[in-house]
Amino acid sequence: MPPRSSLPETDAPELRRSLLGVFRYSGRALVLVWSTSHRLTVALAALTLAAGLLPAAIAYVGAQIVDAVVAANRVWAGNGHAALAPVFEWVVAEGVLVAALAGAQRGLSLCQSLLRAQLGQRVNVMILEKALTLDLAQFEDSEFYDKLTRARREASSRPLSLVTRTFGLGQNAISLVSYGSLLFQFSPWAVLVLLLAGVPAFAAETKFSGDAFRLFRWRSPETRMQMYLETVLAREDHAKEVKLFALGPLLLQRYRDIFHRLYRDDRNLTLRRDSWGFGLGLLGTLTLYGAYAWIAASTVVARITLGQMTMYLMLFRQGQAAVSTILSAIGGMYEDNLYLSTLYEYLETPTPARAGTARRGARPGDGVRFEGVSFTYPGATEPALQEIDLHIRPGESLALVGQNGSGKTTLIKLLTELYRPDHGRILLDGTDLREWHPDVLRGRIGVIFQDFARYQMRVGENIGAGDVRHFEDAERWRVASDKGMAREFIETLPGGFETPLGKWFNSGRELSGGQWQKIALARAFMRSDADILVLDEPTAAMDAEAEATIFEHFRDLAGERIVILISHRFSTVRMADQIVVIQGGRIIEHGSHAELMAQDGHYAHLFTLQAQGYR
Repeated sequence: MPPRSSLPETDAPELRRSLLGVFRYSGRALVLVWSTSHRLTVALAALTLAAGLLPAAIAYVGAQIVDAVVAANRVWAGNGHAALAPVFEWVVAEGVLVAALAGAQRGLSLCQSLLRAQLGQRVNVMILEKALTLDLAQFEDSEFYDKLTRARREASSRPLSLVTRTFGLGQNAISLVSYGSLLFQFSPWAVLVLLLAGVPAFAAETKFSGDAFRLFRWRSPETRMQMYLETVLAREDHAKEVKLFALGPLLLQRYRDIFHRLYRDDRNLTLRRDSWGFGLGLLGTLTLYGAYAWIAASTVVARITLGQMTMYLMLFRQGQAAVSTILSAIGGMYEDNLYLSTLYEYLETPTPARAGTARRGARPGDGVRFEGVSFTYPGATEPALQEIDLHIRPGESLALVGQNGSGKTTLIKLLTELYRPDHGRILLDGTDLREWHPDVLRGRIGVIFQDFARYQMRVGENIGAGDVRHFEDAERWRVASDKGMAREFIETLPGGFETPLGKWFNSGRELSGGQWQKIALARAFMRSDADILVLDEPTAAMDAEAEATIFEHFRDLAGERIVILISHRFSTVRMADQIVVIQGGRIIEHGSHAELMAQDGHYAHLFTLQAQGYR
């Protein structure tokens, strides 16, 4: 296991809080299970109570059987079969109790299985629901991904484990009380010995549970890297390069190396845990057999009957098992609480306040304004955008030009509220984007990013994703696909709009890059009421002729919408009403194609350079 000093410094306060508040999540886990299924929780509690009381009753009836046999043997000669009647009665009683215990245990197993399925789903849904409330910045934060990885790998199974152990603790506590009340009749010291015998093993188990949790938190980044390598080696979107560049053996070896490092830590912890557990467990075994000798000696000197000896031996053995189970359950609950802290740490990740309520702008028809907008990505030292001032009116088109990393896509992320400016403001129809209701704002913007999603779903659903309100509307699929110039090739597919795309599922078809981009264009047109269309390199996978055709078509359909275009092809850019050249996060040139060419500046240089490549 890594030394404590190797743990990230930022984790130390969280670990101390976890260790101090050992059982602070137990109540929340119980509430979670209760809210998942009232009936199953009540059934689990009732069956736990029954399973806790029945073993002591069985032990008591067992003692009565032995004593009844001894008594029947003494009077057999005089009473014959009548002497066996009490024996048979006690045997029947024990049979009923044993059957009831078996039924209770089977019922517990059934309830736990049903709850496990429901609760696992419930926790996973909670994790995903939380993900929907988070900002893009949080998804791009490695520490957040560590939280998410820990929550998904362990915490989803821990609530039921905690509740099961809690009920198990109650069951064994009930059993122990009933055992203790019977053992007390033999000697109060026997009860004390029974309780103390399992404490050393419990202390060791608790100590190593904390070590295991610290190890789990410490190695989250490596675990995430291992998951990523699995994805790269086993996904079709990486398969081409992995094969062509012969990356497979190298990445697989890196995967093995991570496993061996993790395994070494696990092995060392397991060896120490089991060695100490075995050594301290021997104390409990010695205690058990010391008690056996004590009870046997008491029977020899006629202090207790043979039936009582049988009962006390059974009680001591089962009592020791109950103590061991109770202490193990407490240790397990401690461990479950530590792991549950990762779930609630993720679920309690702060979400930005979205207080906007505006559904109409203060100046309808004013369009989009950027006023002194600056922005720096979290963790970055240099700003991505600085002092951006722009005004785009309805019916106008704007093209953004600049080198990769100049800030073009960042500007779009700010317009779509994926990020918020550090300084300045962005207005839509005279109202700050912060004041708009999020659903209304998103409904007014249709956007295609360069890295648009390629959903492993039907063609129509890939298009319908552009407007979730009409996700299953086949007629709107067709209208949008016409506008995006995708209808022609879609109709050649085996199932048309019903054709599954991608290779993850049966009968899936893969499209070319250009066809996927037409699907993405159609997706943008799904929002028929969107008055802002944003196209970030939407035709990068198409040839120049196809791109020109699409944008001529696109301009005809844009109407009074605002169109913002990012492209490296100046044959397309020149069609825009306004062209903005961004460099180092600043606007260095702004005007129409003719105006910028007349300035003979950076834009004119890039346009001329690209034009020469076509001569």
